[in-house]
Amino acid sequence: MHPAENEEQSQYATKHRRKRKEQQVNIEDFNYDLPKELIAQIPLERRDLARLMVVDRATGTIEHRHFRDLLSYLSAGDVMVINDTRVNEASFSCRKDTTGASIDILLTGRKSPTRFTALVRPLKRLHVGETCTVTSDISLRLIERDDDGDALLEFSRDPYTSEEFRALARVQIPPYIKQFPQDPEAYQTVYAKEPGSVAAPTAGLHFTPDLLTGIRNAGVSIEHVTLNVGLGTFQPVRVNVIETHHMHTERFTLPEETARAVNDARAKHRAVTAIGTTVVRTLESCIDKDGTVRSGAGETGIFIYPPYDFHGFDHLVTNFHLPKSTLLMLVGAFMGMDLMWAAYHEAIRERYRFFSFGDAMLIL
Repeated sequence: MHPAENEEQSQYATKHRRKRKEQQVNIEDFNYDLPKELIAQIPLERRDLARLMVVDRATGTIEHRHFRDLLSYLSAGDVMVINDTRVNEASFSCRKDTTGASIDILLTGRKSPTRFTALVRPLKRLHVGETCTVTSDISLRLIERDDDGDALLEFSRDPYTSEEFRALARVQIPPYIKQFPQDPEAYQTVYAKEPGSVAAPTAGLHFTPDLLTGIRNAGVSIEHVTLNVGLGTFQPVRVNVIETHHMHTERFTLPEETARAVNDARAKHRAVTAIGTTVVRTLESCIDKDGTVRSGAGETGIFIYPPYDFHGFDHLVTNFHLPKSTLLMLVGAFMGMDLMWAAYHEAIRERYRFFSFGDAMLIL
């Protein structure tokens, strides 16, 4: 256990405070160098043996534990909120009918049983009105497109009612993971339930059924939200001043039972632990004027970066995120930039595993 402060972070803080006064935060404030060998390529055989860095915001101290030790930081009467979304099998290739050219498709959202938003590559091979053969019983037509590769597709039938399509389509893994895991369920949380995401809520990948049972037996209430992780996960921040970045919207549901449990816990000064940034974005999208969480469903494009006042939770479990990512910005807003960089530098020194299949951080 040691204080998370040094001269490098102090110099950073001075620069960051100056930028904040000007009400502009530069993208380079969220950049760092990561050795490529620290990018986790495969999941651990046992999920809860991932390392867990525990960072205390009040004291600035850092501890090194394992994820199965999470229970040590939870108490009876606390609430833990998970995201029960399930990653769709939404990535597949098809053949353009006129030329036979191969087109890669990633379905990113459903508009109707047969209409989907999608990411199309290479987009220059497919023009509005053109068709592709997907399986022997399904074809698709391009309805709309833009220069970034976003498209609207019309299928000849609901693709997910086709056994042939379900056998063809795969979960889309992030581009920094070079080989699809042997077990497709490795990129799903053990509590994944509601289909709709194009990427996993990766902080939840560390849980096992036994760990969840232990948490419940300790008197901790496990509640859920559903946020369908969308295209924004694959979109880098391309602007220098992050305030001008546009977030894609994502659909969410926050049940009445979850809102009640969170509000009751906070009223009784019990801790609410959010498992992942997707839970944070859902809770913070549902804050009433009095600071309580309300139930509801809809779309959110909330973009959280420093400075930001949080209201819906107390502690956060999250993975280690990509440079210049909106996820890193959210973590910086919650931890404070000095402490965040101290933790990330420590993680690199201690050879933590980064990104989706990597290790985790508990921020108290």
